Amino acid sequence: MKILELSPNRLAYSRSEAAEIIGVSTITIDRLTKRGLLNPSRATRRPLYPRWELERFLRETSERLKL
Repeated sequence: MKILELSPNRLAYSRSEAAEIIGVSTITIDRLTKRGLLNPSRATRRPLYPRWELERFLRETSERLKL
């Protein structure tokens, strides 16, 4: 299985790519989106997860663990 990394050349990722990047399932991506913890772009027919949104989510959730 190829592990995706945040590429400085890519602005956004599909649902399955975003799930692989942050290490969760696509179902978890759907749950996080429904709860408002991840905010995909709806500019296209399918949601795209901007690189900065994935970085924000990882940063904020890791900060909560430090408290």
